[in-house]
Amino acid sequence: MAEMRVHRALAQAGVASRRAAEKLVAEGRVTVNGDIAVVGQVVRDSDVIALDGRRVQAEPIRTYMLNKPMGVVSTASDPEGRPTVLDGLPDDVRLYPIGRLDIDTTGLLLITNDGDLAHRLMHPRSKVPKTYEALVDGRVSSTSVRALRNGIELDDGPTQPARVEVLDRQAPGGTWLRIEITEGRNRQVRRMCEALGHRVRRLVRTRYGGLGLGRLQRGEHRLLTSAELARLATQAGMAR
Repeated sequence: MAEMRVHRALAQAGVASRRAAEKLVAEGRVTVNGDIAVVGQVVRDSDVIALDGRRVQAEPIRTYMLNKPMGVVSTASDPEGRPTVLDGLPDDVRLYPIGRLDIDTTGLLLITNDGDLAHRLMHPRSKVPKTYEALVDGRVSSTSVRALRNGIELDDGPTQPARVEVLDRQAPGGTWLRIEITEGRNRQVRRMCEALGHRVRRLVRTRYGGLGLGRLQRGEHRLLTSAELARLATQAGMAR
């Protein structure tokens, strides 16, 4: 019979990340078989877990890859009524994106109900690699490439060194770059390029945590395979 810590069971049920679930336990909002749970408590499959008096039903864990189109926001809902990344995905479990791509950025986005996986992948310590292809204005000099590789000073501090390659791809008045970063700051790739005087015209995320889009077309989604999930777990430093 499977055993795990109560906060991990809550995370696997899609309630919250492990850290947030642990806080719920510490606040006394979680019970196991009618008794208030304690942080670190071990639970089994047969135990009845409740949050604020309501039984927590385990959801099947699902993680999707989406090739995000332009003009779609990376949220579960939008007060302005714009299309979201959840439109068109199954709604039988509570899904949310792992991180964000801004509305004008396209490409690979992971969507899940696995709070533990999402938290670990987004945590700065995990340093999960994310690869982008960016079309920028102007010709990018070798000096600028070195600057990107060494780190750029932004208003929220210097960036970590990036892997940067100038692509052999024609673009009138512009340059295509492949940039791999291990941070997750807001609009980071755009800000790095703009700090060097190169406005980003197009930005596509092509890889995340070692996974690529493959033949997934713009706007399409698919479930990750068990091998892909194992690869992500390894990237995030999780034992599964």
